[in-house]
Amino acid sequence: MRWDNLAENSGNATDPDGAAPPGDAALFGTGAVTTRTFDTPEFRGMTFHEVRARSVLNRVPGASRMPFEWTVNPYRGCTHACVYCFARKTHSYLDLDTGHGFDSQIIVKVNAPEVLRRQLGSRRWQGAHVAMGTNVDCYQRAEGRYRLMPGIIGALRDHANPFSILTKGTLILRDIDLLRQAADVTDVGISVSVGFTDGELWRSVEPGTPAPERRLDVVRTLADHGIGCAVLMAPVIPFLSDHPDQLRATVRAIASAGATSVTPLVLHLRPGAREWFMAWLARERPHLVRRYERLYAEGSYAPRWYQRRITRHVHELAAEFGIGPARRDAPRRVPAPAEPFPAEPEATQLTLL
Repeated sequence: MRWDNLAENSGNATDPDGAAPPGDAALFGTGAVTTRTFDTPEFRGMTFHEVRARSVLNRVPGASRMPFEWTVNPYRGCTHACVYCFARKTHSYLDLDTGHGFDSQIIVKVNAPEVLRRQLGSRRWQGAHVAMGTNVDCYQRAEGRYRLMPGIIGALRDHANPFSILTKGTLILRDIDLLRQAADVTDVGISVSVGFTDGELWRSVEPGTPAPERRLDVVRTLADHGIGCAVLMAPVIPFLSDHPDQLRATVRAIASAGATSVTPLVLHLRPGAREWFMAWLARERPHLVRRYERLYAEGSYAPRWYQRRITRHVHELAAEFGIGPARRDAPRRVPAPAEPFPAEPEATQLTLL
């Protein structure tokens, strides 16, 4: 594994998440990696590489299509194991496999909460919006053990720093109180990703995620607690989840869950993800391989005409069911009780069971 070029005294300071740290020259100190495995059913076959990061605020490259400039990614690799995940390519930066390795070799920035708190307090930091869950899911299965998000949300709350979270994980419900507290002092946007409601397709392409119904339960529960939650209808998978009847069923379910908005996003196949997805397609849906080769012949994205058709159809359905598209320029602020914030528990180094 190629750790050396990320460590102290290295000349390469580019974050492996694809962004640049705002200050420190190296991402973590020499000898700062601890590798662990856990012999429990939920983590069997997985390896966790614990690192002590020197920077966790990552600047998004200027060429990115993302509508935000800064991210925090406490994990690399993702146990959700979505066959289409665009972040797979980032694993190759460390000479890790972008296929099964991405699903099972997880990088954990164990000191992310305290590093973030320090960076938010820097005079150089201007309080920009911070997006989370945009590379890999910050509420993936590993978060149940490492519990990094409470400290991260607490730091953002204490600095009144606006942020947003995108997740497929139900574990976000653990942090409802913290989210409400943060929303009392800054803008907080929450989105859940539900691209389709087809159970058979879910088991095949998103095997490590909670079922779509459970994710919609998250939307419903957040709404019940006064926290508005949008749905990113992503990905819409050509020829597998884009039939008009499928789109209607998905939007109807999203509306029934009480989502504040729905925004469709058609599958894109960047290098790394493309190879893994096409291998899955050849194995599970071989009759679609040629159609995909034609549809994605020009690059990572489906043709604009196709994207526009899907977007228009979903927006029409959303209007029919009483919800609308998300507004990128308007993060939702949710009410929170005016109670004093409890003290954060001291962070502890995790040990092997």
